[in-house]
Amino acid sequence: MAREELTRLTSKFNGPNCDDDDCPNVYRTAGGAIVVQGDVSTAFTPPAGEALVEIPEAVLREAVRALGW
Repeated sequence: MAREELTRLTSKFNGPNCDDDDCPNVYRTAGGAIVVQGDVSTAFTPPAGEALVEIPEAVLREAVRALGW
């Protein structure tokens, strides 16, 4: 799936290491699923085919507001 096929729920987060689209973000797919972009986390090893990412709380709050939840 290409990024262009997703609806971006967050604008550019003004945190550290935020260049162009390298910021933590939350997206929604056409089917309603949520996709998150963030720094890789090493909190624990997830099952095969899954990954852990870290995104700032402010980014999640912005996405919730965008969805009207």
